Amino acid sequence: MRRLAGALAGMAVLGTGAAEARPLRVMALDQCADQYVLALRPDAELGLSPRADDPDAWMREAAAGHRRVRPTLEAAIAFRPDVVVRYWGGEPRLLARLQASGEQVVTIDDATDFNGVRANLRNVSEALGAEARGEALTARMDATLRRAAPDPAGPRRSALYLTAGGFTAGEGTLIGAILGAAGFANAAAGPLFAPVSVERIALVPPTRFVLGFFDQVRSDWRGPGRHPVVRRAARGRVAARLPAAALTCPAWFAADAAEMLKDGA
Repeated sequence: MRRLAGALAGMAVLGTGAAEARPLRVMALDQCADQYVLALRPDAELGLSPRADDPDAWMREAAAGHRRVRPTLEAAIAFRPDVVVRYWGGEPRLLARLQASGEQVVTIDDATDFNGVRANLRNVSEALGAEARGEALTARMDATLRRAAPDPAGPRRSALYLTAGGFTAGEGTLIGAILGAAGFANAAAGPLFAPVSVERIALVPPTRFVLGFFDQVRSDWRGPGRHPVVRRAARGRVAARLPAAALTCPAWFAADAAEMLKDGA
């Protein structure tokens, strides 16, 4: 491993002039980072994560034709990125090396509202030299939020967000911000993420349900959210079924989830 790293480091020094002429090389360490680099620097040489084209990736079609790179130290040494983008991904050895060597790493924060998403877009686009694309994505998100906004004179509705695994999301989460953007009061009993019991749903069924991640048919297929009691309680009360691809990353397409919610209400 030391010999490989040393050899590559020597090649980098000897080939500095050639490196300056090559396209920007960007490595994404997880699926959320994939979405950002695909949207902001499609013209760069991208090293995407192995999950870039999974069904729950928002930009899975755009990932076609791009290289996949495992988020490991060995893969990073071989790929030699100029910028590394991550949300949660990267093995400990790789993260420690990146920190020690002072490599340019931009981290996508776990946004809990749309201002947090705006900050993510600004930070990642600046790191990638793609400020114009970042501003365009922010403007697209804001336009989508305007379309999703409820009629101020309309009734205030309430809805419970529920995953197939039986979890809900209260205030202080991006899901809560999505519900609010579409004009729904959040029926979750508390803040952040928490389990919801089948018994509670049976005894006090919510007025409306917002179902998330149910399109992943192999995920939590025996979870509380798929319980027959819950299915009966939700019958005729589902405001929207939000796809996993719109929910897996604190990104601009959270606004699309809000618009889906308004359209399905």
